[in-house]
Amino acid sequence: MITARRFDRIEKSAKELFSQYGIKVIPIQLDVQNNQEVEAVQKKLKSENIEVDILINNAGLALGTDLLQDAKVENWDIMIDTNVKGLLYVTRAFMGSMIARNSGHIINIGSISGHGCYASGNVYCATKHAVRAISQSLRLDLMGTAIRVSEIDPGAVHTEFSEVRWKDKEKATKMYEGFMALTADDIADTVVYCATRPPHVNIAEIIVFPQAQASLTNISRQGQVAVSPFDSKK
Repeated sequence: MITARRFDRIEKSAKELFSQYGIKVIPIQLDVQNNQEVEAVQKKLKSENIEVDILINNAGLALGTDLLQDAKVENWDIMIDTNVKGLLYVTRAFMGSMIARNSGHIINIGSISGHGCYASGNVYCATKHAVRAISQSLRLDLMGTAIRVSEIDPGAVHTEFSEVRWKDKEKATKMYEGFMALTADDIADTVVYCATRPPHVNIAEIIVFPQAQASLTNISRQGQVAVSPFDSKK
């Protein structure tokens, strides 16, 4: 099952997966910011006797790189409602059946931004620190069960992330110039690795960088070391 707000996107992905691999995929339109929608999906799946064995919390975004004093409050709300509350809503909705079956795996997609801070990162970094805290706390809360909790924290990945953040395609493209960024497939491969370990193995946390990235704010671009990818002036 794959969920997203833009149904046309996931419907297309579902058809491609079936065509290429013969995998039946159920696309479901869902905005994780809306707990009523989340609960409605959970109830519908339960009524159809569909269980979630592996839950991947991938919904997340950043909006803007403004200093805290210049930021738009509505951007804060969207980031917190998606990155933090959305993850909580979905996890809470589906972990009950995992506990009842004493089986399951929750994989949260965090960010290297949850391991530090940078100027103008403020609320986005805070949300990713929250993902890390939730993942660690959840592992403690589920101690004694057979449910695994993993967190994957990518560095620079070339997706629509920066385009969404800045609403500026040219600026987003420049974000990934001068080095080979990670791709969505790289992170998907990491998810598969976590999910396919033997039942007694729990990959608690993985940080994934492109080779050119050495830390949260240090990326080597064509020999120029220590260039911050988050400088809003670039």
